[in-house]
Amino acid sequence: MRSGRVGLRPITAGDASRWADLRRDNSSWLSEWESTRPSSENGRGAKVSYRSLIKDLRRQARQERALPFVVTYDGLMVGQLTVTGITRGSAQWAQIGYWIAESYAGRGIMPVAVALAGDHCFRVLGLHRLEIAIRPENVASLRIVEKLGFSSIGLAPRYLHINGQWRDHLVFALTAEDVPEGILARLTGA
Repeated sequence: MRSGRVGLRPITAGDASRWADLRRDNSSWLSEWESTRPSSENGRGAKVSYRSLIKDLRRQARQERALPFVVTYDGLMVGQLTVTGITRGSAQWAQIGYWIAESYAGRGIMPVAVALAGDHCFRVLGLHRLEIAIRPENVASLRIVEKLGFSSIGLAPRYLHINGQWRDHLVFALTAEDVPEGILARLTGA
């Protein structure tokens, strides 16, 4: 999927080196927002390797529970976007999470990437609702949901384990009926 200079493509094992470089070079930028695993989950609280991450994401993708994407700018990987928790049946919804390298933040890349993924979820997968959970302090991510027209649902106390602690998140949602013209079209005014 692509719009202008921004693209989304499935994440692969071949992205390991670039992913590791981005994560290393942006560790201080991302650490405040980075999900962590409670030590009780794996007995150690250890970080997950890229290989384990890809293996798990591929398994979830095969089960049609997740869509793991690389966010590209001019063809170069600059971040990651993952659609998770895909739920079928009477719910037809999913969640979107993302990160971007600091040097590419503020260029309008992630709103386009979220719009591309959202349009794919609504139009191709037939999902009805998308949610994004954001820490109240994450002003940059709050701007993304604002630009895309997500509605505020409310505060979810201790929602996700982030940077070693359970953190509150604001939850935002968008339904297919909210954007009959598509999310990207709404964003770009096309």
